[in-house]
Amino acid sequence: MTGTLSLLRLVLRRDRVAMPLWVLGLGLLPYVYVTGFDTLFATAQERIDYARISSGNAGFVALYGPLHGDSIGELTVWRGGFVPVMIGLAALLTVIRHTRADEEAGRTELIRATVVGRFAQLAAAVLGTAAACLVMGVLVVVTLIGKGLPAGGSVALGAVFTLSGWVFAGVGAVAAQVSETARGARTIAVLVLGAAYVLRMGGDISALGDERMEWLSWLSPVGWLHRVFPFGADAWGPALLTLVVSVATVGAAAYLSTRRDVGGALVAGRLGPATAAAGLNSPVALAWRLHRGLLFGWTGGFAALGLVFGGVAGSVAELTEDSANVSEVFSRFGGADAVLDNYFSTTAAICGVIVSCYAVQAALRMRDEEQTGHAEAVLSTAVNRYAWATGHLLFALLGPAAALLAQGLTAGLVHGDPGPVLGASIAQLPAVWVLAGLTVLLVGAAPRLAQAAWAAVAACLLVMLVGPLLEVDQWVLDISPFTHVPHLPGGDLTTVPLMMLILIAAGLGGAGLIALRRRDLPV
Repeated sequence: MTGTLSLLRLVLRRDRVAMPLWVLGLGLLPYVYVTGFDTLFATAQERIDYARISSGNAGFVALYGPLHGDSIGELTVWRGGFVPVMIGLAALLTVIRHTRADEEAGRTELIRATVVGRFAQLAAAVLGTAAACLVMGVLVVVTLIGKGLPAGGSVALGAVFTLSGWVFAGVGAVAAQVSETARGARTIAVLVLGAAYVLRMGGDISALGDERMEWLSWLSPVGWLHRVFPFGADAWGPALLTLVVSVATVGAAAYLSTRRDVGGALVAGRLGPATAAAGLNSPVALAWRLHRGLLFGWTGGFAALGLVFGGVAGSVAELTEDSANVSEVFSRFGGADAVLDNYFSTTAAICGVIVSCYAVQAALRMRDEEQTGHAEAVLSTAVNRYAWATGHLLFALLGPAAALLAQGLTAGLVHGDPGPVLGASIAQLPAVWVLAGLTVLLVGAAPRLAQAAWAAVAACLLVMLVGPLLEVDQWVLDISPFTHVPHLPGGDLTTVPLMMLILIAAGLGGAGLIALRRRDLPV
């Protein structure tokens, strides 16, 4: 373990921008939800009716998890049921970035050449991520107690947020030992996270019916954390189980690291064919070969997300029919139609920020190809830099379009009115393209800072979730390109902001391509 503290300082320094963004952005969400519920419900009876209807609705349970109470605290925990998944994603990506990604880039070999223990790098990555999750948990506790919620429930919710990061940090550590590439490790870890969410969802929906498959939730760390029930039962047994599994996965990762060579993996990569297929005779065809898995995965995932959002929209409509009190609440916001429009506008904006991760990931593939030496091999042929970069840029621009199209179309079809919902989803594209253009600019002009594109996505999420609540100045809100997207459906479709976003995206991307053409490669 020699050198762990020094490497921990290096981890915190490298993530000094991105880590605070996701810690603050996700840690403040419960405060946002409490404030929203305080505003939404004028009387206790309205809140009780809302909780009663929501707890038995399969669409809401699928998205947020089970609800077993009607207090503000319990509603806040339920409404934030998807947040542990987001925390888990941030944690596993952070661990992989400081383990397998460094190993793939050759930095680990340099570090291990000094006086550093065998487990120091893994320990530093896990400790840095665990510390960030702990700070997030403390932030949850402090903000909720400050809002007047019970201390016991606040501590339990803070523990849920912390443990959700810890358990998937362990998953990321194990995935980093299995795959020999950072991309493969991320895929494995994200699949485990997705499977955990699906198991939780299947078990909780079954609990509403015959309960025969309720046990599925107990196969999922996400399901365990949902059964802590902060502000209700405050059951610490599932939390303890999650802690044990967190420690076990980190221990397993440490053991597996001793069973392989530096730069190697437990699952060795396959050698490709000696000669390329005839279809790989152009930069676009090569980009298709490299990006197709990502494209299919994101498009399929967003189609499934659209099914959930479309189903929940029907549940929102049912709320106004089943309860006069809830109907009165919705009437203060313009009626059920206005609430549905606002719901689809909100989900479209959230999907826009999420799919920006796809755009950034696809654009950063150019940097990955550069660092691995693949770009140099391609550019040593008759292919010029513009043609090579354009192949990747096509997927950074059109891939998110396909994903948003799948999400908007499936959500609209399930809801029964695809046109407005699809329009709201597609309207997010110009803002997504701005972040893709920014990524291209960083890759071209400042390749060592290319990963800062993730900080831009996190900043957009932070502005969207807590900016209006904190009543920050408008110029701060305007930093996010998603602030300028028309409020659809229900609002006016103004083309000027969309055209300005497209021009900004084109300017950023064009400047990035020019910078890429003028600099040395690789850097």
